[in-house]
Amino acid sequence: MSERLTSSNNDTAGDTGAGCRLSPWARGVSPSPTLAVDARAKALAAAGKDVCGFGAGEPDFDTPQFIKDAAAKALADGRTKYTPTPGILPLRKALADAYNALGFAIEPSQVVVSPGGKMSCYLAILATVGPGDEVLIPAPYWVSYPEMVKLAGATPKFLPTDDKGGFKITPAQLRAAVTPRTRLLILNSPSNPTGAVYSGAELRALVEAAAAAGLFILSDEIYEHLLYDDVAPTHPALLARDAAERVITVSGFAKTYAMTGWRVGTLVASKPVAAAVADLQSQTTSNVTTFAQYGALAVFERPDLARAALDAMLERFNKRRMRLYNALNNIAGVTCFRSQGAFYLFPNISSFGIPSAEFCARLLDEELVAAVPGSAFGAEGYLRLSYATSDAVLDKGVRRLEAFCNRLPRK
Repeated sequence: MSERLTSSNNDTAGDTGAGCRLSPWARGVSPSPTLAVDARAKALAAAGKDVCGFGAGEPDFDTPQFIKDAAAKALADGRTKYTPTPGILPLRKALADAYNALGFAIEPSQVVVSPGGKMSCYLAILATVGPGDEVLIPAPYWVSYPEMVKLAGATPKFLPTDDKGGFKITPAQLRAAVTPRTRLLILNSPSNPTGAVYSGAELRALVEAAAAAGLFILSDEIYEHLLYDDVAPTHPALLARDAAERVITVSGFAKTYAMTGWRVGTLVASKPVAAAVADLQSQTTSNVTTFAQYGALAVFERPDLARAALDAMLERFNKRRMRLYNALNNIAGVTCFRSQGAFYLFPNISSFGIPSAEFCARLLDEELVAAVPGSAFGAEGYLRLSYATSDAVLDKGVRRLEAFCNRLPRK
């Protein structure tokens, strides 16, 4: 168990002031730095400041109307009671059919609908690791992975990458990191925070290396439909002979259909893992909000409207991606990897010799530009910029960023 989650009985950290102490889990977990940046930017904006926010990890579009209409109808029809813990059967069947059309061979019982993709990831980790285990996490990583692993009593072990290698780990790197305690590998393609996308061949090699080591794989595919440059989605569960037994595929509706507040995540796994996840969920959150599930079901009932909504969003995102990418690479001292997925860019600011947290704090204070430091993702010398914002904010924010960088000395 990690040092942060073990403490002596004499430790007064986390004392509530009433003679009681918070648990080691509560004392050991870190708050989300991405949400913290977004909250500070919103507070400044509420105070009348002209903030350019690049911190939020959610589409700036509204949920498509046909999805909202389906949820409203479900409410009007009285769909307000408990459902089976893993989700309503029509939604699980629609998800199974959609995955089977891609080459999976699953039943609705292997699908669990959870309150958001974050919960799907957490339940997958709880179902497969415990105290004394290790989990391999490529860095940069989504900020919640290490905290979820620690909440399961396990130890995160990071595999560093950089922009020169396209922010991708190699099979050799994976094999070198495996110990007898290693139980799980987390993969996230397209990636948050880098937007990097593994090719099919790259993923196949990693899946085979993980299989040879007897590891489970958590494949977080929440950005699977947000792809550019004619890149096609690749599913690790399809890439090796026994991959379907060891790969846990997590996705959801939040990023694809601008449904972040709806909290509808999905998980597909082998029958034993899916059953374990459902049991864990039954004792924690129970079912996803009932009428939200019917809103999600509309995606499969109206595929024409769903495809049109996604295509419109992708077109806007792609234009913003290239607009921001080109602008960043025109700033002296900044270099930026060309992402192929999600809605993030992860520029390299190491030439200024300033810790990324200090860089972002000063950027917000001096130029009212909100970005997330790379250190929050386990990658010092970078910052994350979300282009899920308007063209006007992109242009104004980049001008301010350039003015800030021009004032800084370079090492």
